Amino acid sequence: MIMFRPKSIQQRLTIFMLLPVFLLLIGMGVMGYSYARNSLVGEWREAAILKLQRAAHGVDMKLSRIMEWIRMFHQARQSSEHHLKHEWIIQQLEKLEGVVRVNLILEHDSAGSNMPGQKSSHMKPGQPTNMSEKSREMMDFHGPRIADITPPHYDTLEKNQTVSLISKLADEKGQTIGRLEVVLRFDYLIENIVAAGWWESSKAFLVDNSGRILTSTLKDKRRRLADNNDPLERRTLFGIMSMSYGTFLGKGQIPSEVGGFYKLREAPWNLVMIAPGKEILASIASLRSYYIIMGAAFIASILFLIRFVTGRTAFSIQEVTQAAKRIAGGDFGETLPVKTQDEVGELTRSFNAMTQQLEDRMRLKEALDLAMEVQQNFLPQEILSIEGLDIAGKCIYCDETGGDYFDFLSFNELGNGRIGIAVGDVVGHGIAAALLMTTARALLRCRASQPGGLSQMINDVNRMLCLDTSESGSFMTLFFMLIDPPTKELQWVRAGHDPAIVYNASADSFEELKGKGTAIGVDDQWSFQDYHSKWESGQIMLIGTDGIWETVNNADEKFGKERVKEIIRQNQKSSARDILQTVTDRLATFRQNNSPQDDITLVVIKFID
Repeated sequence: MIMFRPKSIQQRLTIFMLLPVFLLLIGMGVMGYSYARNSLVGEWREAAILKLQRAAHGVDMKLSRIMEWIRMFHQARQSSEHHLKHEWIIQQLEKLEGVVRVNLILEHDSAGSNMPGQKSSHMKPGQPTNMSEKSREMMDFHGPRIADITPPHYDTLEKNQTVSLISKLADEKGQTIGRLEVVLRFDYLIENIVAAGWWESSKAFLVDNSGRILTSTLKDKRRRLADNNDPLERRTLFGIMSMSYGTFLGKGQIPSEVGGFYKLREAPWNLVMIAPGKEILASIASLRSYYIIMGAAFIASILFLIRFVTGRTAFSIQEVTQAAKRIAGGDFGETLPVKTQDEVGELTRSFNAMTQQLEDRMRLKEALDLAMEVQQNFLPQEILSIEGLDIAGKCIYCDETGGDYFDFLSFNELGNGRIGIAVGDVVGHGIAAALLMTTARALLRCRASQPGGLSQMINDVNRMLCLDTSESGSFMTLFFMLIDPPTKELQWVRAGHDPAIVYNASADSFEELKGKGTAIGVDDQWSFQDYHSKWESGQIMLIGTDGIWETVNNADEKFGKERVKEIIRQNQKSSARDILQTVTDRLATFRQNNSPQDDITLVVIKFID
């Protein structure tokens, strides 16, 4: 799987700041819009139910007045003058607004024999009706509630749509003996609904509990709700069968249609309203448009501000980056202007300070390179070619300059044919050690060009060097040896340096050229002593500094002198130069990835016939 990794600050700011902020703002905007939408939808639901409830209440009030008189009709049967009260109640019913007529229909006579149904004369409201004879024929009856309310139907007498409220009359055995029917104008019952504004502006229905449409605002007459397979009407019909009231939304954030219903309390009817969603939820549509415009502007403003601020920061950092590239190419140029007082400004100030210091260090590095070149030129550049001797020397500094030193001297003052070999090690390394080494070299060469014995030579060098090291506390170990090829004589002074290692190939043994003596530059009163010996053909001598045997590896293990001796033994047939190269190669391998911690100097002398 390939993962995108931003390569610039601009990309990081875009991915890790601008993009998350954008998504966060979008998420907050969506949540805010959803909350506002749900609140507005909730308010619409309450308002819609309230409208339907008000309209249903108007119908229920009209029906309840009539039903109250019918209940009084049933209650009057307990009175001794019930026939008079029944007649009076029927007269009052006929006088009620919207009542077309009142029918009292008897199915049996008082004795219980079957009689053809008899009806009161159909009287117009206000005309007297003589119901005494009918009432007297009725036995005691029961039936205190409305048994049925008929759907609207065309009444030929009224020449208009009417509905009938029917209350059945039953005897003590529960057998129907008649019924009381009150006929009402349908338009009177729904006149408050029709007068409501939403009835004309929306699709509205008055349906019974089965979904049959009693009346509606549609031009095309339909028989049942949801007979057109409209999903919203189906949901409304299911709600009518299980709830007293409810509201429903179509699909979409702004649905094409919304609907609601409310059950009448006094009749098995339901008011249903279905309206266009864009009109009913116009406030939500306006909110959405306003919210999108304002939200987009708000998000764009925030992102612009963040981009502006972070862009300036990124530009400032880019300036530092470009300046760093110029400096890497050696062009220090002018310092960068500090434009702000924040962290970027502090970075610029620090960069300018670093640039100045780097420029100084570059000058110092050039000076060190020059010093290294000069110091390297102080070392012998050519291999000595002396009959009977094979000599090689090498010096490896851990810094640009160092304190190790070796030299080959062939002044006439040393004696006819004699060769002087010096190996020194100044305490520490670096520039200070290099300066002391240079001073010691100059003193030694100057003194070697004057007459005198070997020990006196070192005494004089020590005394002169102490004048320079008395305050600094620096010193230098030195092993100085004179080789006389004609006489095969060795003469040496050991001034605190490690003894020279001598390998006798014939006996396969090692010995050291030891001697008493302290480092030069420590005590100007010290009297050095020289030592003498003879060399034999086939011997191999190695004079080195402690940087060789004190080299450590990753396990903090020292290279040691034994490994050096083993290298000499294994390469006794090789030249001095090859032996020297083998030692340095083994040191590099042993050191592994560690950088050298001290200067390394060694001189290999192979005595041959």
